[in-house]
Amino acid sequence: MAAAGGSPSIVEYFGGEDGYRCGYCKNETGNLSHGMWAHSMTVQDYQDLIDRGWRRSGKYVYKPIMNQTCCPQYTIRCQALHFQTSKSHKKVLKKMLKFISKGDVSKAVSEEEPMDSHIEDVVPCDFAYKGESRVSQSELTPLSVDHTERAEYEDEDAGETKEEVNVQKVESGFPQISADKDTPLLGEPSRSAKIVPAPPKPGKGADLSKPPCRKAKDIRKERKLQKLLQNQMCTIEGSQLQADQVFLLQNSKSKTNQPKTIEDFIFVSLPDDARHKLEVRVVRSSPPSSQFKATFQESYQVYKRYQMVIHKDPPDKPTVNQFTRFLCDSPLEAEDAPNGPDCGYGSFHQQYWLDGKIIAVGVIDILPYCVSSVYLYYDPDYSFLSLGVYSALREIAFTRELHEKAPDLSFYYMGFYIHSCPKMRYKLMKVA
Repeated sequence: MAAAGGSPSIVEYFGGEDGYRCGYCKNETGNLSHGMWAHSMTVQDYQDLIDRGWRRSGKYVYKPIMNQTCCPQYTIRCQALHFQTSKSHKKVLKKMLKFISKGDVSKAVSEEEPMDSHIEDVVPCDFAYKGESRVSQSELTPLSVDHTERAEYEDEDAGETKEEVNVQKVESGFPQISADKDTPLLGEPSRSAKIVPAPPKPGKGADLSKPPCRKAKDIRKERKLQKLLQNQMCTIEGSQLQADQVFLLQNSKSKTNQPKTIEDFIFVSLPDDARHKLEVRVVRSSPPSSQFKATFQESYQVYKRYQMVIHKDPPDKPTVNQFTRFLCDSPLEAEDAPNGPDCGYGSFHQQYWLDGKIIAVGVIDILPYCVSSVYLYYDPDYSFLSLGVYSALREIAFTRELHEKAPDLSFYYMGFYIHSCPKMRYKLMKVA
């Protein structure tokens, strides 16, 4: 696919012979990858590249050499149309909803989110221009982990730890069970002994002679349905109306029992006296739109605070130039298509506005078949809202929205997956 003006992709390839420091296992020479500086690139070419294991960081595009690198990184994606929210996802969505509508601030996750995309000394790439020539591979590790890795480290890691503790208790607190079926287990009565179950005490347990309890609303629906079915002395129009009512009643229960989607939480009607207002705006970052230019400084200040508080960067490190090269510059050519999304294809910033100010920004690429998550940064004062999880869910919902206009666009790319990195294993539950 050529760009709107028919421009081809122009890249400058660099080999992957030398090893560099790995941001995950800290091997000083274990990170090996191919790389190229992309002066310009069509969205279809980049779609083909990420499907083959490449990712971009600014204008630099790279691919780990899988059979040589110390930490193989696999492309991973979510089938957005079939995605279903888990219990922990709903907790985050409800927390945001309560905060917006009532101003409720939950203290359960008020600490800085440890599930940040850049762990320890893995920091955003600060490419030197060098005439847009060779770039150090050691600066490329950050984009190997995208922002959705913040998603559920607290909930899921805690759950896994608890399970591991329980397993250890079972293994250490109980003897090994013999595989011989004829050998009675410890504490098990012999086969010759007759086991007589004790009769249930009065008032204990369910009375099997009575029908199970039912909800009052179900009983009311059933009575109304019986009334409608018994009433046969109606006109043809009335009969048709009754048939419609019967159908609605018969199907009302199955509809109410459907699991809630992301959209059910984010597009719910808010009360008139809602404490806060949240708005998500999508602005094109490359080439920069007028909305992007107007909000550049505010967006940068959020990024700077994020790097200093979350990543402990010194104040002089997150500069405007570093921010621009890392999260604003993109080789992707802006493209429009008759059957494409209204916003077009290319690179965008998804800005989260709370009460008139930016509190988070998701950097994304919109490609022919997917929305690719690049990075997320947020105001540390709002860490209690679990913005890593929330933004990932919003991006999945955004992918579904784009699919309605662009039927081929149905995937959400979450970045690389590294099996040896425990904090990435939650991604296995979200892939297609």
